[in-house]
Amino acid sequence: MADQLKNSLPKKPLLEIAGLTRHFGGLTAVNGLSLTVGQGELVSVIGPNGAGKTTLFNLISGLDAPDAGSVTFEGRDVTGLSAERLAALGLARSFQHGRVFGNLSVLDNVLVGAHTRLRAVKPRIPLVGPLVELALALIRPPSVRAEEERLRAEAKEIVRMFGERLTPRLDKPAHSLSYANRRRVEIARALALHPRLLLLDEPTAGMNPTETAEMLEIIRGLKARGLTILLIEHKLDLVMQLSDRVVVMDHGARIAEGLPAAVASDPAVIEAYLGHKAVGAANQDTGQDTGQDGDAAVPVRIAH
Repeated sequence: MADQLKNSLPKKPLLEIAGLTRHFGGLTAVNGLSLTVGQGELVSVIGPNGAGKTTLFNLISGLDAPDAGSVTFEGRDVTGLSAERLAALGLARSFQHGRVFGNLSVLDNVLVGAHTRLRAVKPRIPLVGPLVELALALIRPPSVRAEEERLRAEAKEIVRMFGERLTPRLDKPAHSLSYANRRRVEIARALALHPRLLLLDEPTAGMNPTETAEMLEIIRGLKARGLTILLIEHKLDLVMQLSDRVVVMDHGARIAEGLPAAVASDPAVIEAYLGHKAVGAANQDTGQDTGQDGDAAVPVRIAH
């Protein structure tokens, strides 16, 4: 009973977004959107293509600046901060279209994610800091070598989370990997930052059902460790299994939010995916598949 009561209590917000808005000419990509993500929560953002999901991630992660609204991270206003400064605060992300350094090995790609945690080779000395950093990198004193070995061991441990998909390819250049493996490397790199908040933009894109199931278990494991995750995903079966809450966007605005089962049966959500309020009811009455493609039909199947 005590555990149930504890789990039912609201989680302290780690991320708070209020009235976030972004215009591109005459197009409003994000329209006055507000949401919160509590510590240890996994919140999914879903919606049709063009709903503004990736633009939202860009605004949160510092790749773009909003025209209005605010982003608060751990109680600090971080609206408009650069991606570099947000990374130093513990915010990491993956991208809708995987971004890796093709000429670097898998291991070195992952090590890039640990750059904000370097201490021995990055002394905080005003003005001459960059010169001292260069000298330390060339001389490599014991403190620098020890830090490198520690980070390499951590990176290898992260890669092992992905099993045989990445471990045998540790020293292979990233350009030689399959699309799905490049996505895995990108997520491993984000984890090397030791993030407080992890933004995952379609982590299973390009993956077959077996690979998707593997990724589901990896994300489930990260959630079990207490990592806070904001997820964009089109594979709604995965969303329904992993999410504490689901936020639905359409035309840049939030049209629904709540527990996965409630959101899946929300008429506004069904309309956003299928284009007509009556489609869900008609489908239930006739038992016919109304979707024009797999993605469109998913919300109705879940609602059943």
